[in-house]
Amino acid sequence: MQKPKNIRWLVKSPIHQKSPVATSFAPLCECVCFLGEVEHTVSPVLKTHTNLKMESDYGVPRELSDLQKNRSLYKPELPPCLQGTTVRVEFGDATAAADPSGAHAIARSFPHTYGQPLAHFFREKSTAANAQTINVHPAVRVGLVFCGRQSPGGHNVVWGLHEALKIHNPKSTLLGFLGGSEGLFAQKTLEITDYILATYKNQGGYDLLGRTKDQIRTTEQVNSAMAACKALKLDGLVIVGGVTSNTDAAQLAETFAEAKCSTKVVGVPVTLNGDLKNQFVEANVGFDTICKVNSQLISNVCTDALSAEKYYYFIRLMGRKASHVAVECTLQSHPNMVILAEEVAASKLTIFDITKQICDAVQARAEQDKNHGVILLPEGLIESIPEVYALLQEIHSLLRQGVSADKISTQLSPWASALFEFMPPFIRKQLLLHPESDDSAQLSQIETEKLLAELVEAEINKRLKEGTYKGKKFNAICHFFGYQARGSLPSKFDCDYAYVLGHICYHILAAGLNGYMATVTNLKSPSNKWRCGAAPITAMMTVKHYGRGSGSGATTLGKPVVHPATVDLRGKVYELLRQNATRFLLDDVYRNPGPLQFDGPGADSKAVSLCVEDLDYMGRIKELNEYLDKVRTIVKPGCSQDVLKAALSAMSSVTDILSVMTSQRLE
Repeated sequence: MQKPKNIRWLVKSPIHQKSPVATSFAPLCECVCFLGEVEHTVSPVLKTHTNLKMESDYGVPRELSDLQKNRSLYKPELPPCLQGTTVRVEFGDATAAADPSGAHAIARSFPHTYGQPLAHFFREKSTAANAQTINVHPAVRVGLVFCGRQSPGGHNVVWGLHEALKIHNPKSTLLGFLGGSEGLFAQKTLEITDYILATYKNQGGYDLLGRTKDQIRTTEQVNSAMAACKALKLDGLVIVGGVTSNTDAAQLAETFAEAKCSTKVVGVPVTLNGDLKNQFVEANVGFDTICKVNSQLISNVCTDALSAEKYYYFIRLMGRKASHVAVECTLQSHPNMVILAEEVAASKLTIFDITKQICDAVQARAEQDKNHGVILLPEGLIESIPEVYALLQEIHSLLRQGVSADKISTQLSPWASALFEFMPPFIRKQLLLHPESDDSAQLSQIETEKLLAELVEAEINKRLKEGTYKGKKFNAICHFFGYQARGSLPSKFDCDYAYVLGHICYHILAAGLNGYMATVTNLKSPSNKWRCGAAPITAMMTVKHYGRGSGSGATTLGKPVVHPATVDLRGKVYELLRQNATRFLLDDVYRNPGPLQFDGPGADSKAVSLCVEDLDYMGRIKELNEYLDKVRTIVKPGCSQDVLKAALSAMSSVTDILSVMTSQRLE
């Protein structure tokens, strides 16, 4: 592989004995000292469009283990519809909002990008009658930015997009923005090449480009993003992230369209939380890996609990406000108990209700001479407890008013003050942390598992003294599985899924689409049966007109956004969980899926929740259109009266049913 020519890069930093760049790339670097600054000639690390203070070596070839080397050689297989150099695109009907009550607000906020049609991609020899072939593939310049927390598989989006660009025109260019949205605003880029990608294919993390959790939302930020796209002459901008990032992508697309900026914006569903789910998006890149890695860790703990027979493990999992990770890990590893944030919110359970629920479970197990167990908790649980949520709102309001953390306790309302003082000192300190940019609590920093372990221990000791609990002494061990999995090597599924999404991004741009998200449906089937397409991000938006106070989510009330999808308490996944709840609690049916598998048994396994849900919305839309086309073919001038009457009767019944269903959603 040919290496790019040396690139000169000015780094303004104090002189040090050994430059990390010069040390890592001694054969490729020159180091010249002058006036307290160091000038490096670096190859092939970075190509920037602005002087950049070196904080890390973006694009530096990684030191790979034997397993990593083996994984870097793996080449995901594209679905048939994306294979070859000719791909056809078919546009469906105009899309509408999932919730009709918000349609007017969305249309008013996004006049240029709302109501766009779905796009379906087909192979060259497809029989799709209305599919168009895109024959012209000029050289294009595309930028890509990682937004939000790193998710395993993100690098394969870059790889897939880069490969698709080069397949269709070797003169096309992919620029990665360094350091996330901040790099976008500052126009700091790295030109992606085969050489740079070599040690990042099928690897975890976001260290190829760096990441950010900042939003692209303020007028200044949006204008900076537009200025960068214009200055770099970008034909497309790909935003990789979750619900917040894709909401920002939709706003950028609308603003660009209104300003007649030629850059098209595309979103990619990548988030470990698994909460960017809707009728168009079945799964998120990273979720599969996160759940498999965590499930193995949980299973190891389950085996330890069963071996020692004297510890209760309280394990908090990532996932923000939704409990998808906790649900999936429960279905994969079979711990004794899981407390879902959605259940707590729906039933308005207090912290004392939750404590009692866990204590009752501990007591029931003790009656079977089982004095051990494993309990899973989502990190969003703390905000779902009504009284704690209200306390957080008071604290956050005072923090926004400039009240210092050490004085907040004296300015709380009487009931909030009483609850605050009831909390253990370590929790009080964590509740006083400044909220996130969306006004939600810093969930990863609040040790809910330790809080509940202390409360349960106190209640069990009380029952022990009263004689109602006759088991052994209660011993708790707490864990937070928050960062152990998100830098993991991606699972085979996430490698394949991300790579395919990268290719789809190119075809979205080649079709001239703006404000779309790359989508793949029928994901529970083998990849050769995946359906590839694109959906307008505005079709995924909803408008909430009410919320729980002035804090978390209040900034989005009345505004169209892509809201995080929570666990559906009426869905098939939750039903499966409830069906097994008693068995999991009492029978110790712990299951160990083992470490990530890349070949052999288990390599092609997919998330239980993905396989259980009856999805493939895009496929059904396509199937419905085929039926409607058949009706048009059969029922046309010249058909018999009987055929016409039968069609009218059937259509009348269908429209009556659909009208009732739609009106129920509006109420």
